[in-house]
Amino acid sequence: MPSSNSAPAVARAAGPATAGSWTRLPAWSRRAIILVVLIGIWQAYASLSGVSPFVFAGPWDVAVAWAGGWADGEMAVSTLTTLRLLGTGMAIGIVLTVLLTVLAATTTIGNDALQLVSSMINPLPSVAILPLAMLWFGLTDTALIFVTANAVLWPMTVNVSMGLRTTPATLLMVGRNLGLRGWRLTRDVMMPAALPHAISGLRTGWAFGWRTIIAAELVFGTAGTDGGLGFFINNARYYARTPDVFAGLVTIALIGIALDLVFSLVERHTVTRWGMKEGT
Repeated sequence: MPSSNSAPAVARAAGPATAGSWTRLPAWSRRAIILVVLIGIWQAYASLSGVSPFVFAGPWDVAVAWAGGWADGEMAVSTLTTLRLLGTGMAIGIVLTVLLTVLAATTTIGNDALQLVSSMINPLPSVAILPLAMLWFGLTDTALIFVTANAVLWPMTVNVSMGLRTTPATLLMVGRNLGLRGWRLTRDVMMPAALPHAISGLRTGWAFGWRTIIAAELVFGTAGTDGGLGFFINNARYYARTPDVFAGLVTIALIGIALDLVFSLVERHTVTRWGMKEGT
């Protein structure tokens, strides 16, 4: 007579097998399947819900608008404008992050100042200072770069300073036994040890900066002759070009996926390969 717990045993055996077949697929194929499912749900809603095309566009209309925007150059100009402003703001934020975190790691007053200022400014939405930036710098790209640099600076400083503060005591003792002090100890021991936190801070910082530059362009509009993706989306909304609005959002999402892949690749070839990632 079969055991009473044979059915649960079969169910337990089937569950891991099903999960294992999914995990055995390459990561790109799993994500591609999920993406296809999401697009299918999107298309089903657009086709079956009866929603007006004035307020919602289906995948095909968005694909046509996206291809047309890149073909006539409008989408390319907007994307490059936004990436240029974001890149400049990121570069400024990275330089300031290095200066502030090194000062905090080597001096007590620097650490106290960084802790106080970051606790005050980090929770503040960067778009909230856009009116001040417009008063200070006018309707120029400098105002957008300013708010973007502010957006990326504080998440990066918080992560990097945490990495410097949590450097293993053994590494610090070894460095001091080798005669390293002050800046040399920070440069040769603490900064390499903080690399995982630095990459995490860079990833978080660009995400904050990406959202901020798009939001600022939506509010700010354009300075000069070219507008960014935020201006493109707002302009399409103004003229009721709903597929173009969705095409702009799709472009933002695709760039986000591409940059996330870049950060994952950098992480895989540095902290993971060097055994610095927890659990490796």
